[in-house]
Amino acid sequence: SKSPSPRQNMPVRYFIMKSSNLQNIDISQQKGIWSTTPSNERKLNGAFWESSVVYLIFSVQGSGHFQGFARMGSAIGCDKSQDWGSAGFGGVFKVEWIRKESIPFQFAHHLLNPWNDNKKVQ
Repeated sequence: SKSPSPRQNMPVRYFIMKSSNLQNIDISQQKGIWSTTPSNERKLNGAFWESSVVYLIFSVQGSGHFQGFARMGSAIGCDKSQDWGSAGFGGVFKVEWIRKESIPFQFAHHLLNPWNDNKKVQ
């Protein structure tokens, strides 16, 4: 029989990933990778190692929409990607896109974030 995953009983984590443009989202969807600022890396890597799964919900700043969501597929490494140019991003990590669709924030206004003063998730 197959032994259970060592992270099976650990929590699921969710993060909203804001992108400065839609081109970065397109690159991520095509190549299955993402890169974020170095200040976010420790939090995401910690969640990756301490959770059963980490979901990333993507949104382009100012769009008023979510562009889809993915599962974090690897820890963030030291290798950088030229796909995003030299925009101050850190290492690259794998993402597995689950849904690629533009969804208006208004469809999620019933979701409140208790760790952010119960503000709407957007």
